[in-house]
Amino acid sequence: MISVRDIHKAFGKVRAVRGVSFDAPDGKITGLLGPNGAGKSTTLRILYTVLEPDAGTAHVDGIDVVSDQLAARKRLGALPHGSGLYPHLTARENIEYFARLCRVDKAEIPDRIAEIVRLLEIEDFADRRTKGFSHGQRTKVALARSLVHDPRNIILDEPTSGLDVMATRSLRELILKLRNEGRCVLFSSHIMQEVAALCDDICIIAHGRVAIDDSIDGIRERTGCEDIEDAFVEAIQLVEPA
Repeated sequence: MISVRDIHKAFGKVRAVRGVSFDAPDGKITGLLGPNGAGKSTTLRILYTVLEPDAGTAHVDGIDVVSDQLAARKRLGALPHGSGLYPHLTARENIEYFARLCRVDKAEIPDRIAEIVRLLEIEDFADRRTKGFSHGQRTKVALARSLVHDPRNIILDEPTSGLDVMATRSLRELILKLRNEGRCVLFSSHIMQEVAALCDDICIIAHGRVAIDDSIDGIRERTGCEDIEDAFVEAIQLVEPA
């Protein structure tokens, strides 16, 4: 479970996040949505310990992401926007390197890699250097890297951006599988149809604050909009600019 309470973050005079709070429970896909510049990427970076908040707290399975960063990272699998692979390593070597960073038992690493390579269908390019990979191939390897240590909490920042139809379909099926295994999935996307199809709950952020946090049906009822895209637009208008 991921829990965020009254997070604030500023960059100079820009108040990127202004008191964001929400929960992403186990066994659910929680959508974190917002227009560009709303503060959602800053919030995600705080959760996977790239940034520290100016105020407020965030916990992963009860572990504080500021005071105990290493323990929090062990409980997280993060797919940030942009794969950041090592280009001169093969896909398999990239995955193995992160398994070692996450202190997966050495004896277990080959089996873990074999399982994730099969699951994400990357056998055809697993032993090629990642330099020159297509966007879809890079995304699959980055996702494999984020799951190799078997985390209970997964953060996905626009994971299907730039993927073709078949890769997108495969990834959506995997996300649902992770949810059905009882994991916590925090999911960010700009594709409203995807959000409606995958998410159980949605937290919409605008101008650095939470505009609405509810189930999809709850958001539809509160905004009076059946279409989730219309509901999104209605919700962000409820928040005053900073």
